Amino acid sequence: MRDNISDIPNLVSPMAGTVSAIVKADGDRVAKGEAVLYVEAMKMEAPVEAPLAGLVAGLKVSVGDQVLLGEALGSVTSDELEAAEAISEGDVGESPGQRSDLIETVERHEKLYDVSRPEAVKKVHARGRRTARENLQDLCDEGSFVEYGGLAVAAQRNRRSMEDLIERTPADGLICGLAKVNGERFGGEAASVAVVSYDYMVMAGTQGLFGHLKKDRIFEVVERTRIPAVLFAEGGGGRPSDTDRQVVAALDVPAFALWAGLSGVVPRIGVGSGYCFAGNALLFGCSDITIATPNISVGMGGPAMIEGAGLGEVDAKDVGPFETQVLNGVVDVPALDDADAVRLAKKAISYFQGSASTFSALDQEALRTSVPESRVRPYDVGEVVSVFADEGSVLVLREANAPEMYTALARLEGRPIGIVANNALHRGGAITSAGASKAARFLQICEAFRLPVVFLCDTPGIMVGPEAERTGTVRHASRLFVAGSTLTVPFVTVVLRKAYGLGAQAMCGGHTHRPLLTVAWPTGEFGAMGLEGAVRLAMRKDLEAIESQKERQDLFEAMVAIAYDRGKALNTASLFEIDDVIDPAETRNIVAAVFSSAPKEHWRDLSPRRIVDTF
Repeated sequence: MRDNISDIPNLVSPMAGTVSAIVKADGDRVAKGEAVLYVEAMKMEAPVEAPLAGLVAGLKVSVGDQVLLGEALGSVTSDELEAAEAISEGDVGESPGQRSDLIETVERHEKLYDVSRPEAVKKVHARGRRTARENLQDLCDEGSFVEYGGLAVAAQRNRRSMEDLIERTPADGLICGLAKVNGERFGGEAASVAVVSYDYMVMAGTQGLFGHLKKDRIFEVVERTRIPAVLFAEGGGGRPSDTDRQVVAALDVPAFALWAGLSGVVPRIGVGSGYCFAGNALLFGCSDITIATPNISVGMGGPAMIEGAGLGEVDAKDVGPFETQVLNGVVDVPALDDADAVRLAKKAISYFQGSASTFSALDQEALRTSVPESRVRPYDVGEVVSVFADEGSVLVLREANAPEMYTALARLEGRPIGIVANNALHRGGAITSAGASKAARFLQICEAFRLPVVFLCDTPGIMVGPEAERTGTVRHASRLFVAGSTLTVPFVTVVLRKAYGLGAQAMCGGHTHRPLLTVAWPTGEFGAMGLEGAVRLAMRKDLEAIESQKERQDLFEAMVAIAYDRGKALNTASLFEIDDVIDPAETRNIVAAVFSSAPKEHWRDLSPRRIVDTF
């Protein structure tokens, strides 16, 4: 038996306050660290704990007594210590069960997940689709997603029970938060992104009161942190069944302005699937890069709105079908299905996450024969790009829209770049209104997010004629000049074959000495306009004076040959209108070297913020 220390007052008040509860009375056994009584101050209770195992003795206070900091309140003796220690090692020392408040919290969060909605999930899978949370799980690096506002429910408390809202309107149909993406692509160095997804299983993806507030919250976080954002859009517009708050038109919702206001601030990837109307369509359309699955129908109003406007009855699938929106450029990148859309979203966001540490390239000698020897034979510039860029790194944007102009994100020795090229397979690579605007907007993306640009020039010039002018060519072609001439990121022009007139200057940012480097392949040919047309204009009177058709044609062909010889790349370089003529197989090395030697200020945004046009 140890010495009795009952005469030592070892229960002292940890603060000034009022005794709010006495747990153990004189003679009660107590374990070391167990609360004997509680003292309250400022609405908080502090326990007075036993300093050793034993018996409570000599308590001097009752509930309601005022005590001072350090005041002696009683003692714990060491009598029958072994018995008290047995208590400590037994009941008191066992792991307690989970508290009810924690259990309630865990159960509420479990209601958010697909496992709690098996029937709804089954319907989604029956359509060959994935749920919103399945898409996010695939997009985000494992364990990295931090959700915002998951416990929100639809604003319908005054007409539905809370249990029903928790069961049927989890997260108010909008899942959002922060996550890491592409860790495996960058060797574990994943970048943070914001993710937002409407959940079509909740009221058909309509936009509710708290969903709008959640968008406001996450978009403001994006603006402060400057991290990229991926948004999955599916569903209709505002939800009229939300009744907890009185509204007339809800035109004071800031979410749309906040998302639109991020233009030029952060890269925004929009992924569209299924029916995507009204507010969802607006969010999709404001995105910098849009990806869509074949089942999409996207439009600024759904069937009900169309009918309400007196425009007749339209099936939802016919409002803005996939084929239409791919051809007109609303969709930048077509996907095969939900899984492919997520894969493409991860690839798209990767170009804004920095350089890749590893890369590979195809045999560059293939470029020596990629342009046909015949001046009038077309070829696929996409095949040139696939050899020139890092292997597997190319993401073509709007391939089916204005195909005469080719735009793509890619990598060069791991560095993300933008590529703008003329495609001779379509209209000979002439610059049309649609092609000029497509390229101009792409240059805005590269400028806003500091991606260097490679122009691959093979154009007979800007499309002319009455039909072309009906499309607003004057304005659209001028837009390409404005976008190119104001680039501050490093850019290089490589003339693959034709470089004629204003079209060629547009592919150089305004003129051939505007890029950091302007070079041509041996197949390059230059002129103020198409050489055949130039000869016909310059020699019109001479040709008309020759009566023999054969002699007239012979003279024409001879003059054209002279013009081609004068305009070939080697002669143009000899007059220093371009910087060099290079071996096509060296293109990759030369362009990479120029980008590597660019002054550091080229990689920083030295200009005022610029928006990225939506189209």
